[in-house]
Amino acid sequence: MFTHKQIKHLDDFFVEKNSRPDKGVYFYRINGYTDEIGQFIQKYYEAARKTGVIIEGKIPNPDEKNLAYYQEIMGMDFQMNLEFLSQSLKKWLPRMNDYQRGNVARSIYETLDTLRKAGKNENMLKNAYIKFMCWLYYKFERIVNVLGENNIPKILYEGEISSYELLLITVLSKAGCDVVLLQYHGDAKYLSLDKDNSKSDNLVLPGMKEFPPDFNLKWIRTQIQNTINNERLYGTKPQTINCTNAWIEGKGLSDFKKSITARGTDSNLFYNCFCRINGVEDKTSYANELYQFQMELKNNNRHVVVVDNGISPPDMEEIAAIRRRNYTRQDEMLMDLSSNIQYSSNVELQRLMIKAFLDVMLLEAKLPDKNLNKLTNKAVYMVCWLKRYQKELFSDWKTPDIGCFIHMGPCQNENEALFLKILARIPTDVLVLNPNLNTKCCLEDTLLYEINFAESLPLFPFPQQNTDVQMGTAAYHAERELDSLMYQDTGIYRNQQYAKADAITLQTMFEEIQILWKEDLKYRPNFSTENNIVTLPVIFAKICGVKDRMVPKYWGYVKELITEDTVVVKNVPYIDSTVPNPMKSASAAFFKNGRLQRKKIREYPEYPYSFLREEIQEHILDKLQLLIDRKLIRGTFENGTEYTVIASILNMPKEIVRLIQKFDFTKKNPKLIYFNTGEKMISLEDSILTAFLNLVGFDILFFVPTGYQNIERYFNRKLMEEHQIGDYVYDLQVPNMALVSSNTRPSWCDRIFRRGKD
Repeated sequence: MFTHKQIKHLDDFFVEKNSRPDKGVYFYRINGYTDEIGQFIQKYYEAARKTGVIIEGKIPNPDEKNLAYYQEIMGMDFQMNLEFLSQSLKKWLPRMNDYQRGNVARSIYETLDTLRKAGKNENMLKNAYIKFMCWLYYKFERIVNVLGENNIPKILYEGEISSYELLLITVLSKAGCDVVLLQYHGDAKYLSLDKDNSKSDNLVLPGMKEFPPDFNLKWIRTQIQNTINNERLYGTKPQTINCTNAWIEGKGLSDFKKSITARGTDSNLFYNCFCRINGVEDKTSYANELYQFQMELKNNNRHVVVVDNGISPPDMEEIAAIRRRNYTRQDEMLMDLSSNIQYSSNVELQRLMIKAFLDVMLLEAKLPDKNLNKLTNKAVYMVCWLKRYQKELFSDWKTPDIGCFIHMGPCQNENEALFLKILARIPTDVLVLNPNLNTKCCLEDTLLYEINFAESLPLFPFPQQNTDVQMGTAAYHAERELDSLMYQDTGIYRNQQYAKADAITLQTMFEEIQILWKEDLKYRPNFSTENNIVTLPVIFAKICGVKDRMVPKYWGYVKELITEDTVVVKNVPYIDSTVPNPMKSASAAFFKNGRLQRKKIREYPEYPYSFLREEIQEHILDKLQLLIDRKLIRGTFENGTEYTVIASILNMPKEIVRLIQKFDFTKKNPKLIYFNTGEKMISLEDSILTAFLNLVGFDILFFVPTGYQNIERYFNRKLMEEHQIGDYVYDLQVPNMALVSSNTRPSWCDRIFRRGKD
């Protein structure tokens, strides 16, 4: 019989019998987990599946049919001697040879004899014997005829083993089997059966911890099946693989310029680099260095692609060109979409692209919260981009050509990062330039090499032509650094420093309006400049009634609020809905699937804001989209009011547009004062305009001495603060404000100094 030995390494289990010391077998319990143990169990599971037995849960006790068949073939005789056991095994399991039968018979006899010495009577021994015989036939028949051979059979038992199961598996171990017990809940139950710890060894490795909650043989089968499915996905694999960054010297652009043939000579490898350079080494020469770099690449006949401001998403035509179906399985989806990756003139490159696509997408699929629909959308993007840049990077490609993909600026989203990972695994150098240290790149990859410089430059387009190269002097860059010191988190702001802003409406007392009205926005409560977005605290209020019915004082109060940047509306409505609007006919084409079609708007011949600053045009379109998204105007997405909203905002009065163009988000904001002194109702277009201007950052006051409803009828919810300041007064006429006396009297100090000047 075999004796069980101790291993030195887990791989000892897979050594053949004739190569083992003393030709022993191994019987181990595993009560804890490491990554190494996880890999071993998967490998051992595969071995047991091919030439062994896997037990999940208990070995079923013989049922009535099993016992009836045993009785029919063997009868119910039992003798406690070796000869009887050997003859019974020969009849019951005829495929065993004499050597195997002898080992099993001796091992069973030794086990039964141990039970007898422990006080078991002959009937108990007979029952144990019959149970063993049934188990050998129904559960272990596939291995009893290979016991003792050079390729040692494996038993893998998952769970808490019972007393008789342990006895039989010990029989098989002594007859020539390796055994592994997987015990997820520890060793206590086992040690109650094997108090002297003699039947098996406990595996102890450094760093062992509890098994993961989802770890079991079912999970392992899933992993193995996924591996098989993935192998099927790849089809014929490429003959070459990437050698990324292993050959570089860490010199940044110099590594990219290194001759392809000088990078390495192994024909089974292609030598590419994957690098991100943060910051700049020399501000004054950086732009020229980039220009000379790409010129040198092109002079060496390298295919170069440069992307500025991120990779533009696939358009509808690119997406429509991808053959796809509805999918229920990940492997089915990836196999189907990968068939879109074609390069007929070089099948090796096609295989490289497919392998890189699958490698990256399978890794992405393992991340949490990646359902099939999200993964499919990402995969479609990847295939679209591969098809888009394939011709530029790989025109007339042949080994060992390496293209170069330059991403100017940080990766802005997961899709861009994924695509660069794919490019880094095909014959392409990938360079990410992030000169502005204030921006963060989301790309992370084990292959990525990173270089960091201390100097920072604002992001600018990659200089691909001589005319693109703009090089600042040392004094210029010193001034920019001084700007960053003066205008970053100091409360001091450069003219037009910020391009984006979000408005919040202040809730104030009536008395506070006059105090806040003429203040710079930066001095108002809740002003902030987080993440380069200005938060604009604005006033949006309706003032009803006249305090103490003192009409002259009422008009004097209003006059004090009128500034050079205030639009005053005296006649209702401000925008007459009966006047033709040239944007109405096109508004339906400007809005699709809930989104403004900005490109169509800006390319429209009658687009009225093309002369405005670029950031102001974006600000207008951002707030127009927000106005629609929030459904502030009654009827939006119900009766087509959204198209009226678009037409109205794309046809604003010139005086409003000029104030928006002039607006500096950190200084005084433009104003709108709207009088409604009679019973004439405000128009829908006026309501749209005022709601929009509130989002843009205007201060807006409605003076309604009658207290009547006016703008509210077109709003879906309350947008303004309402102040009741006095009695309602009717039929007032708005006077010529130039003739109105101000409420503010000069102070004694003003009078003294004015007299001195006189």
